Formats: sequence, structure tokens, C-alpha cells
Amino acid sequence: MFRVLNKVFDNNQRDVSRIIKTVVQPVNALEEETMKVENLAEAFMALRKRVQEGGESLDDVLIPAFALIREAGRRSIGKRHYDVQLIGGAALHQGRIAEMRTGEGKTLVATLALALNALEGKGCHLVTVNDYLARVGMEEMGLLYRTLGLTVGLANRELQPAQKQAAYACDITYVTNSELGFDYLRDNMAQSREALALRAESPLNFAIVDEVDSILIDEARTPLIISGAAEKATDLYYVYAKLIRRLQKGEPAEPGKRAEATGDYTIDEKGKQVHITEGGIGKIERLLSIPDLYSPENMDKAHMITQAIRAKELYHREKDYMVNAEGEVLIVDEFTGRSMPGRRYGEGLHQAIEAKENVKIENENQTLATITYQNFFRLYNKFAGMTGTAKTEEKEFLDIYGSDVLVIPTNKSILRKDAEDLVYRSRIGKYNAVVQEVVEMHATGRPVLIGTASIVTSEQLSDLLKAANIPHTVLNAKFEAQEASIVAQAGRSGTVTIATNMAGRGTDIKLGGDSEFLLGEAIEQNFGISRFAPEAENFIKAISRQDPAATELGLLIPGVTPDFIQQAQQLELATIADHARVQDIGGLHIIGTERHESRRIDNQLRGRAGRQGDPGSSRFYVSFEDDLMRLFANDRVVSMMDRLGMDDSQPIEAKMVTGAIEKAQARVEDRNFSTRKQLLEFDNVMSVQRDTIYGQRREVLLGPDEAVEESTEGMIADFVDLQLATYAPVDENQDTWDIEGLQTAVVDAVPQLEGFDFAALRGVSPAEAQERLLTAVADAFDARKEELGPTMLNSLSRYVLLQVVDQHWKEHLHGMDVLRQGIGLRGYGQRDPFTEYKFEATNMFNEMIDNLKNDVTKFVFRMQFGQTG
Repeated sequence: MFRVLNKVFDNNQRDVSRIIKTVVQPVNALEEETMKVENLAEAFMALRKRVQEGGESLDDVLIPAFALIREAGRRSIGKRHYDVQLIGGAALHQGRIAEMRTGEGKTLVATLALALNALEGKGCHLVTVNDYLARVGMEEMGLLYRTLGLTVGLANRELQPAQKQAAYACDITYVTNSELGFDYLRDNMAQSREALALRAESPLNFAIVDEVDSILIDEARTPLIISGAAEKATDLYYVYAKLIRRLQKGEPAEPGKRAEATGDYTIDEKGKQVHITEGGIGKIERLLSIPDLYSPENMDKAHMITQAIRAKELYHREKDYMVNAEGEVLIVDEFTGRSMPGRRYGEGLHQAIEAKENVKIENENQTLATITYQNFFRLYNKFAGMTGTAKTEEKEFLDIYGSDVLVIPTNKSILRKDAEDLVYRSRIGKYNAVVQEVVEMHATGRPVLIGTASIVTSEQLSDLLKAANIPHTVLNAKFEAQEASIVAQAGRSGTVTIATNMAGRGTDIKLGGDSEFLLGEAIEQNFGISRFAPEAENFIKAISRQDPAATELGLLIPGVTPDFIQQAQQLELATIADHARVQDIGGLHIIGTERHESRRIDNQLRGRAGRQGDPGSSRFYVSFEDDLMRLFANDRVVSMMDRLGMDDSQPIEAKMVTGAIEKAQARVEDRNFSTRKQLLEFDNVMSVQRDTIYGQRREVLLGPDEAVEESTEGMIADFVDLQLATYAPVDENQDTWDIEGLQTAVVDAVPQLEGFDFAALRGVSPAEAQERLLTAVADAFDARKEELGPTMLNSLSRYVLLQVVDQHWKEHLHGMDVLRQGIGLRGYGQRDPFTEYKFEATNMFNEMIDNLKNDVTKFVFRMQFGQTG
């Protein structure tokens, strides 16, 4: 009965069936006719004309557009979209999250929705997690887009401003999530229209986010921040890094065991916090010769010492961060295992780590602009996402982004066998078992992919495999440059690969290896031509199809010889033979060396095996010394192992243990969701303020002179109203009005009103007083316009508005940072910190706006220009 009910209420299957009927079948019906179209670009541009000039919607032209896009893929890059890929393309066009298994061709699926939405002429963005994927995606799919008459560009940090503008002006732009977000923030700090990177009109129209769960779930805990140097002594971090070595780590108080904490400080690994004990406070005060560590004048010291302890105890080299050859401390992304250049821990923690490692300390920064990924992507008119694992996070996608998840069927059935986890008492017992399994698999010739959660683990396993005489390759944050090559060949027989987190690697693992990838690398290295150049692409595709025309196509590449072509053909034949061999012996085997905090990351690792109907298998090895198990799992299982006398060589394979692991992961996922939710709640307060400031700023930057003049006059009038409300409030007796204070405030900003009869305001009604003062200020503004000329006045107004807004916004962000850091203390007074934050933030924003209007008025009326010869 339950199976019947599930089938009835399976919305996913219902939606897939609907897309098959309304999209896939009609597109298939057009395929034969579309194959006869000689000029695909001409046909596709005719659809653009129907949308832009004929008033038709994208849905009206979806069927012929998809048919043309599929044919363009077949002709240009030799890839015809599968029916299931058409389903994925339709889901993306609808603004949904498409869950597609690894190896199902998400890169090709995205071309359907991107090319279709590009018909509007407003620009589309394909957002990836790293520069490599953005570049490869743009180059590989660029042939398809250009066949349709569309332009495609790549926006990365190496580009000059004009080049980046050109990239974003293309119909389709490939870009990383961080670069896109930073470009948006930088555009909202620009001083001229020419300095904008994104389009001036409709900058955020349509985006597809690749690895959407990685970007919008995992990375969403950290906001994007543009910072400027703040003046603060950094040498003190070295002092405190040495000082804390004289402190002793203790154990926290435990009810019924220890009444008080021991040592000078204790640590909270779950919350990544430290707590200095009373004894520790006294010891620090003696070491620094200060009377009170927590007095107002010593608050900076207390903060820096706390961060020094956190850096020492909670942040570990080769796991949380790495130090490169130049002595830079680079954060290691816990989800992808990649280093993150340009990203720094906040609130002095990064400086504390630099002091701990005794490398050069970079200056602390002040926030100039910031936004969370959640609020940034909600700015798009429409956005979609794709990944291999999203369904478990559907509620969060719906709640925050309004996007549901559609699970796309696989092109071929999944044959991978997933074994139960094996749980060991200690890490060393687990590692020995992993090595033993690798030895056994390697003896059969099966390729093995070992997934680790840190650089340290990957290097430990590498040493153990060396001792066992197992040849292998290591992929972690230290070897990112070879990433694609390592991953592409991880399916060759006898290959053993150790990889630190396989999420978002982008490159497929093909059984027997990837001959196209190897051939492309050889062409680039030997002949200096991109493998994505049309002549190279055509040659590579012909070799992979074993086309007799490959010889003629190869000779079109400058420098290529018949010997090279023969070697390429032999490479393809060897790859085909190895593919068959690996299939026969069971395919790629995945070994996970520990469970990740997120089940999605585990599933992404497993998903590397069994692509496109290939065989494969997976197993995870876990120990009770792993961070996840040690911090969150149930102690009863360890007690049971003790009672049974089990040693390091005896694993547990039981549902009870698997259940404990899943509960531990669920706890961490809940905690991380709470962190993201809280970050979003706080940023939502800032978002309203940011939208107001950025919207006004954009009007000033891009608007006509008349709009700038109107905005300036409006601010000046608001300034006058504010002074009247302050010194001559409507609801008070005129005898109590502070006319002298009103005069001082107004004349300070508008010196041209020095001769105005302020005293006469006391004898008229409040409305009359307001009208007289506003008229006088308006006259002064007209006189200023006559003095400078309309053009000069508008240039002055535009400059003043941008400068004043930026300065006040920067100071406001600093104030908000301080408020956010201290607002938690309000909870001790039985007040809700978030409610207090909203109240305080609103007051601060209103005060900033008032001060901003004051300064705009003052600068417009007071700024002088020197004479030039």
C-alpha cells in the first residue's frame, strides 16, 4: 500500500513525465527536420528576433530552440544531447535545481537553458566553483554557442577592466562564484560608468550555478567581503603567539565530576571557541603587567590573545590551512580540499595564524562591501542550479531561494555496488585495513580512488602505500595544477589515486582513461595550440571515433606529423582495450577513509564510480578517532568494543554503527544549517539597507543629469526638514523652538543663508516656516547652479553623492561589524540578540542617512574650485 501511495504522490516522477511529454517528445519529433537546416546560426537568430521583436516568450520558442541546440552540439563538438539531458535543460530553464548523477553531462545540459535564455539578449551566467572549470566549460562549449551565432566569454581575475566588460557583454559568460560576487560588489563601489564590470542594464538576469550545493549550501556560511587596510599594530600578534605558549590547556568543568575548569584555558572543539579560566586571566595580567584584562582599554589585548589560543589549538596546518613557498597562509576549503587564495579568516584570526607560523603578518582589514551568497543570488531575475546531490537539501533551497529540486533520471542504469561501512577502533587500524584493500584491488588491476578529508591524511596514506610498494598519485591542495590530468586518468587499470575531497572536481573519471584529454594535452605541449581550437578539436574527435579522416584533419594542425597521428590512433585503441578490461574486472573502486560532516560529500565521492552504466563499487572506512565520530557519535559503541575485547584489526560492520554515523552527520548538518540560517537572518537586515544604498548609488552613477539634480535637491530638502524637526518641532510650542540652533545648523551647511531672517520663523505656522526655509535653500541652490553652470554643478553633485555615500557606508559597515560581534552579550540580559540587532541596526542606518544628507548638503554648497590658467 505504501509503495502505491509513494507512486501516487511522487511529484518528481510526475514532473519528469510532464517534461517528457511537453519537451522531449516534441524536440525529438523535430530532430530529422532540424538536421536538414544548413545555417543553424541564421535559424537561431530568427528565434531571437521572434523573442525580442515579435513579443513571443522563451517558452513559445523552447521546442525549436532545443532542437537547434541539440543539432549544434552534434555538429560542433560531436555530442548529441540525450533525452534525459533535455529534461535537465528544461528544469534549469524553469529556474529549478537539477540533480544529475556524476558523469551524466551537466556541462552539456547547461547549454540548453543558457542558449535559450540568451535569446532575450540580456546576458546569462554559468557559475562554477573554480577558474579551471570555468575556462574548460567556456572553451569546450564555446564551439556549440558560436555555431548558433551566440557570443561566449570568460570572466576571471586576470582580466583588465575593458576585457572583463567584454566578457560580461557576451550572450553567455562563464565565471566563478567568488569572482562574480566580487565584481558585483566592486561595481557598487565604482566611480564611473566605464569602471563597471557587469552590464549597466540588467546585470543579473539569468544564472546557472554548477555544483549548486557546494556554493549555496557549503560556502554560504562565509559571506563575500571586500576589505581595505585598517590601521592596527600587527607586531602584537607575535608577542601574544609567544605569550600563550606559557599558558596551560585544561579541561572544562563537568557536572558531578569537576566543579571548576582546570588549566589557564579550555577549548570547545564543536563551537571552535576557547574560554580563559579565572586562573588564566590572572596569569595573563601578571605576564602583561596590566591590572584588568577585560577593562575597556585592554579589550583589544583580550581579543588578540583569544584569537592566538584559537589559532594554536583549533586551526591546524595541512588541514585547515597551508603555508605556501612565499610564506602565505592559505585557507584550505574543507569541502573541496582546495586552497583559497585571497580568502582570509576574519577578526584577527588569520593574523594570529600567521604569527603562530612565524610568517609575515598582513594588515587587518576593514570591510568596504559585503554580501552573502544567499542574498546575492536572490538578486537574479531567474537562477537555476545543477549538482549530483541536492535532494536532501531541498527544503533549504525552497525556503531560501524558492527553488525546488528535480531529480533527473540517469541515461543508463546505475550498476555500482555500495558496501556497508567498516568501523575500526583507531585510525591506524583503519589505515592498515585501507592499505590492505588497496593491495588486493591493485593485484587484480582494478583502478582505486581513495578519498580523504585532509592533506595530512592523504600524505599519511601515501607513505603507507609507498611502504607497501603500491605506485600511486596524490591530489590535494598542494597539487591543484595537475588536478584535471590526475582525475581524468584515475580510471586506468592499475591506477591508484589519493584525492582530498572529490566534490566539484569537474573532470569525469572514465574507465580505461581519457584518451581525448591526453591527446589534447600533447597537442598543447608539442605544438602550442589549444586543444579547444577548432582544428585540434576536430582532430581529437575524429581519433576518438576512429574516423579514417583523422589523418587529413591532423595534418591541418601546424607541426603535426604522420608519426604523431599514428601514435594518437594507437593511444585511442589502447584506451578502448583498457576500458573493456577494467569493465570486466569490476570497474573503479572507491574507498572513503572517513565520513564527511555532510552526507552529500560522501555521495559525491561514491558517485565517481558507476558513471554511464559502468560497473563500480565503494566502501567507507571509519574509526572512532575520526573527528566526526569522536565529537558527535555515541560512546556506547566504543564501550561495546571494549567489552568484546576487539582490537584494531577487527572492524564492526553493523547497522547500529551505520545509524550512529548517520545521526552524527545529521547533527552536524543541523548545526551547519543553523549557522547559515543565522548568517542569513542577520544579513537580511543588512540586505534591506544595502539595496537602498546600492539602488540610490546606481541611479546616481548611471542616471541622467536631471535625475542626479533631482536626487541632490531631494537630499537637501530632507536635510532642511530634519533640522526643523530637531530645532523647531511641529508638536512643540514655538516659544521653545531653538531658532539659534536651527540657524547654526543650516548656515553651517548652507553658508549662502547667512542673511536669512531665521527669527521671523517664530511668528509663522510650522508649515509656513518650512516653506520659507525650503524656498530660501532652493534659491541658494539655483544661485549655485548659476555660479558653476548646470554641467559643472551636476558633475559636482554626482561626485559628492558617490564619495559621501561610499564613506558613510564604509563607516556604517564597520559599525555593523562591531555591533554583530557584541550583540550576543544582550542574551545575558534576557533580551533576544537578533531583535536587538535589528533595532540597533535600523537606528544606526537612519542615523547614517541623516548624516549623509548633512554632508551632501554641506559639500554641494561649500566645495570650491581653484582657478586654472
